[in-house]
Amino acid sequence: MSIVRFSVSLDKELVTEFDRKIKAERCPTRSKAVGDLIRAGLVQTEWQAGTQVVGAIVLVYDHHKRDILQRLTDVQHDCHAVIISTQHVHLDHDNCLEIVAVRGSPAEIDAILKRLKAVKGLKHVALAAGTTGTRLS
Repeated sequence: MSIVRFSVSLDKELVTEFDRKIKAERCPTRSKAVGDLIRAGLVQTEWQAGTQVVGAIVLVYDHHKRDILQRLTDVQHDCHAVIISTQHVHLDHDNCLEIVAVRGSPAEIDAILKRLKAVKGLKHVALAAGTTGTRLS
């Protein structure tokens, strides 16, 4: 991988805010921060283009809720072609965290996300959209 240098002209106040942000996030350089922003934009483009992508669906629920485990398992078995793996974590006596790793088209992943969100009794459902990395360096 070769490095390319380029110049950007921005409003001074915007750069000051950007510097505060990257300092708070402990980002080592502006170049690293700009590269991270560009990659995030490219990942969004992959999702919009409908190419193969990856992600993690995060679920939090009370495992004592009636039939919730069976309903979640049913959805996951119905969608086994897109689900790479799951991880189950006991947060405390009542609450569980489940992470469902997915790989497929954005439409397939969105369909699973909607089915999981429809399961009654979930406290939280979120998607962390990712990339397969094949188009990024």
